[in-house]
Amino acid sequence: MNGYNQVEPTLREILRAINPSNDDWQARFHIITEIRAIVGSIESLRGATVEPFGSFVSNLFTKWGDLDISIEIQNGSYISSPGRKHKQSLLADVLRALRKKGGVRRLQFISNARVPILKFEGSFNISCDISINNLSGQMKSKILYWINGIDGRFRDLVLLVKEWAKTHHINDSKSGTLNSYCLSLLVLFHFQTLVPAILPPLREIYPGNMIDDLTGVRTVAEKRIEDLCAVNIKRIKSDKSRSINQSSLSGLFLSFLAKFSDICSRASTHGISPYMGQVEDINSNMRWLPKTYALFVEDPFEQPANSARTVSSNQLIKITEAIQVTHQMLVSSNQNQASLVSVLVGPHLSWLGTRTSVSTSTTVQYSSVTPVSRNGVLQQSSSGTPVSRNGLAQQSSSGTPVSRNGLAQQSSSGTPVSRNGFTQQSSSGTPVNRNGLMKQYSSGTHVSRNGLQTRPERKQPLLQTQQKSQNKVMDKHQNAEANGFKHASTSQNQRVWRPRSETKAEKNSCDE
Repeated sequence: MNGYNQVEPTLREILRAINPSNDDWQARFHIITEIRAIVGSIESLRGATVEPFGSFVSNLFTKWGDLDISIEIQNGSYISSPGRKHKQSLLADVLRALRKKGGVRRLQFISNARVPILKFEGSFNISCDISINNLSGQMKSKILYWINGIDGRFRDLVLLVKEWAKTHHINDSKSGTLNSYCLSLLVLFHFQTLVPAILPPLREIYPGNMIDDLTGVRTVAEKRIEDLCAVNIKRIKSDKSRSINQSSLSGLFLSFLAKFSDICSRASTHGISPYMGQVEDINSNMRWLPKTYALFVEDPFEQPANSARTVSSNQLIKITEAIQVTHQMLVSSNQNQASLVSVLVGPHLSWLGTRTSVSTSTTVQYSSVTPVSRNGVLQQSSSGTPVSRNGLAQQSSSGTPVSRNGLAQQSSSGTPVSRNGFTQQSSSGTPVNRNGLMKQYSSGTHVSRNGLQTRPERKQPLLQTQQKSQNKVMDKHQNAEANGFKHASTSQNQRVWRPRSETKAEKNSCDE
């Protein structure tokens, strides 16, 4: 197997390796139980609940993903947020309790952060971040989880992009690069601007600024957001008129790199809006002024907050270089699985490069680790292990996941061209750019949009040792059923979050 054909099976092999196993899920549930016991022993947190959020709840975490925890302070039934000093005081109490218990490492109290957090490494070498009353984070995680239900390729690409970003050291907000939430939004935006689109602008799922609607009685506010998202997502998934995007995982990854490079090259004048599903001129968007960031990726649930606010100008150059080096390797005619693995994953997965090429017909299967939905309700197996019955992504008759209708059109030449000028894919699956981004000269030298030559292809020797695979071939897709929502437990005692069943009126309006 030569050239471009190597990319698809290599990405799928990586996806199997980074997908969380049953033990990975159980380890995180165990840590949540431990933290609940610690919080229950603290007098100042009497009556507080412990709620996971972030990638664990949205099901966008890899085997090595962090665990985000919110300690919810009760104020009757109303939504409230303690002041910064009160949050710092409560987290200091948790810090003392963790030290007293022992068994934790790398304890760090970041009191002056935008959201004060307590960081530590607990059981199973899993990093944990604890914050106070982070309801907005919980709701963002739920909505991203529901979006997984529209097309399962969204989750696949998020996991691959996160692993790739860690490999190139551009997934660390503390060092001035991208946080994982921003990477998820970038993949979401990519899916919104493909031809045809796979995902809709988020205003079609929740037409409002969610952060402004989290007021009043908590159960009422949450149910209002849940119901509106449920109706809109059901309408989107049942729309038979939408065009089908059958892009392969390799095609999606390559076009993501090309689009992300274009975003970085225009970052001084343009930002992206996943809420609107388009690029916007910063100087024309009064909500984004004054321009003070190197990169602007608007948080669609907390407008006009910038999810890329930590990215510095110097690190933006590093991000662009990582994109170019990776893209150059993925389109190289001299590639092999080892060279691909070297630019896609870190040393902990370098053993993948020593494997023989896998068949292009290989499909990704997952272990039974996703909470199972029956009529939209999350369930657990008798052992307490979340189990998945089937996958989320709709499939074509050929077995390829299919997406919803897109907004952009094709050019007269037949080459997909987005209405905002982003790179699309040619019929061969290779990203095509009408503005010259990452175009090859006849000599084969890759150049960036501004004419600078990119790094030459890097060759790395095969590692002779191969670690034992800890990842069994998995047997089920890790997503929700087509007609319901589910996600990881967000309530005490690992009970499950259950969406309200649709009313008859809502069902009739959706069917219309």
